[in-house]
Amino acid sequence: MELKEAIKSIFDNDIIRAIISNPTSKDSEYKKMIIEDKDSVYQVAMYTDKQVFHDNVNKDEIAARCMELIEGNYKQFNAFSKDSEYIVLISKKGKVSYKVNKTSAISPVKATKEHNRKKNYIFSEGMNIPPLVDMGVFTKEGKVVNSMYDKFKQINRFIEIIDDEIGKLKANSLNIIDFGCGKSYLTFLVYYYLTEIMGINVNMIGLDLKADVIDKCNRSAKAYKYDGLRFELGDINGYKAPFDVDMVLTLHACDTATDYALYNAINWNAKLIFSVPCCQHELNSQLETDSFAILSRYGLIKERFAALATDAIRGNLLEYMGYKTNLMEFIDMSHTPKNILIRAIKRGTTKKSHKDAAINEVEALISEFNFSPTLYRLLIEDDRSEGNA
Repeated sequence: MELKEAIKSIFDNDIIRAIISNPTSKDSEYKKMIIEDKDSVYQVAMYTDKQVFHDNVNKDEIAARCMELIEGNYKQFNAFSKDSEYIVLISKKGKVSYKVNKTSAISPVKATKEHNRKKNYIFSEGMNIPPLVDMGVFTKEGKVVNSMYDKFKQINRFIEIIDDEIGKLKANSLNIIDFGCGKSYLTFLVYYYLTEIMGINVNMIGLDLKADVIDKCNRSAKAYKYDGLRFELGDINGYKAPFDVDMVLTLHACDTATDYALYNAINWNAKLIFSVPCCQHELNSQLETDSFAILSRYGLIKERFAALATDAIRGNLLEYMGYKTNLMEFIDMSHTPKNILIRAIKRGTTKKSHKDAAINEVEALISEFNFSPTLYRLLIEDDRSEGNA
């Protein structure tokens, strides 16, 4: 079958989504294209190394447009209708192979996954994302490994949370600190998203206490050619940033390390803070109360209440310091109990009444349960020593 005939035949069906991939040349301007049905038109998203460009094509012109894009430039075309996948492969010599896989008889579980795969994820199948390959989430061909599909969705959810705010920021460049970066899987992916998809010039530092981890991460950054990303050995407490910080990430920094990361971010006047707290032990050991002794009687309840109180206090303290703050569910409870993400966006101004309400709620909680939270001590002592109480 000829290429033109194959593509025309495919679009005679009700195509929901299509992917043009596998460029014939490494120097190809667009690494892949994703075509989606947008009711009256098809939207074509064209991905370069740095950016994504969009074009709307009338439905009666989409087959010709795809033919124009593919011929001589790409070796693979996948299209999806409600019950079929259409696959076109083009050899180096230009030979076209065409097949159709029916999907109507798949199991309910697989059907759900296939439906989910059609969601317009920021990181989607067919994209060349080396960190996802190294993590085992993508195959070398850019396909999601079936056993890693939940992880694939979790990663996209985190990037979506960041994406919600990056677009509003309208920044051409960002300076970023990632505290407690560990193996830095999400660090690499955030860097990829900001530079390759959003086209932002990024200067990013990952900080951790383990020398072997830092060395490995620096080698990986070099291998990925992520020139604006480097890793340093250092402690969150007292770290001196080498630039004006726009954004702070703190993912699973253990116990009070999260507090020191948030304290630094506030002092740097960071515009964006994204924190996934971990191991909130501090308040668990301090909790004492007569009025609500039921909350300390059972070990499991005490532990969970103390953890929730820790993050509620952090949220209010960020509000007090001039941030619009949300505590969001990051990962489903079936995956991990550490499922709160703190997202804080610097406000232009904050009303005194709002600040007073936020700090009064914190101090009422502290008084009732005999708490002495690290972030409260750091911030309030500073604030009051400057005469802002």
